[in-house]
Amino acid sequence: MLTACNSNEPKAETAANTGGNAIVENIMTRTSIRQYTDQTISNDTIETLLRAGMAAPTAVNKQPWHFIAITDRMKLDSVAVANPNAGMAKKAPLVIVVCGNLKKALEGPAQAYWVQDCSAATENILLAAHGLGLGAVWTGIYPIKERLDAFNQLLKLPDTIIPLCAIVIGHPAEHPAPKDKWLPENVSYNEFGGQ
Repeated sequence: MLTACNSNEPKAETAANTGGNAIVENIMTRTSIRQYTDQTISNDTIETLLRAGMAAPTAVNKQPWHFIAITDRMKLDSVAVANPNAGMAKKAPLVIVVCGNLKKALEGPAQAYWVQDCSAATENILLAAHGLGLGAVWTGIYPIKERLDAFNQLLKLPDTIIPLCAIVIGHPAEHPAPKDKWLPENVSYNEFGGQ
């Protein structure tokens, strides 16, 4: 979010500079959480997270996704083995695997939009988790073949369901400070002006 300032340069919104806007503050203060308490997450909260994911925009409103909510302890431990970046799943009460459903995707080259659509859903879930006082971290699966194979086997996925990522979720046992990722050199106006 950009706000006007005295110069012609745009000014970044930060956690301390959101003008009281709860949505912008939620975005600016979200961090990746990898340590959790042993508290469970209610079914109602899980449904709220899934509804947030399904509220994401998609190309031609195809909604080419499928979500697998994992709460079974043995499956959660298996997620930690299937994805080396998801070791924290061994301590988490919930993992949501966001998958692309190729039966619902567009055809031809536009089929690849499922990745963008599912990524938007993933970010919605991360922001909803933060807004609900939970901690979450996005761990990638697609396009790493070994991870795809492991999740296909673990979740018994058909060929038309592609796991994009595993979101590990729990009640936070850590509270890292948000990072200010604003870099003006990563922005151009009207045409590319970078290096």
